[in-house]
Amino acid sequence: MIVADTDVLIDFLRGRGDGAARVAVELGTRSFATTAVTAFELRSGVRSERQRKAVDALLDAMTILALGPEEASAAAAVRVQVEAQGQPIGMADYLIAGVCLANDGLLLTRNRRHFERVQGLRLARLGEG
Repeated sequence: MIVADTDVLIDFLRGRGDGAARVAVELGTRSFATTAVTAFELRSGVRSERQRKAVDALLDAMTILALGPEEASAAAAVRVQVEAQGQPIGMADYLIAGVCLANDGLLLTRNRRHFERVQGLRLARLGEG
């Protein structure tokens, strides 16, 4: 399952870049998801009714993976591992990585610099089909 990070979903909503094109392709599949953390980030960034409708329509077309006990445990392990390297990536990214790991997801993101630090996390390339 491909799990979209916030950055590529914002690209799609803005209609720009490789992220937008890849999201458009993946929306046609049945194995495209995002995390509850990303849903929170998108919804909390809405500044108009038009944006709210666009975000709601996008999220309604996707599976939203919850942050439950297994995901929280995986996210905590990610935080410990990454912070031991001395290069923290931020709370939301720990949580997103944990959800992906717990659900065997392939993360679609432009933020490879952060997520490459997470052991065992598989990253999709924007140009892959």
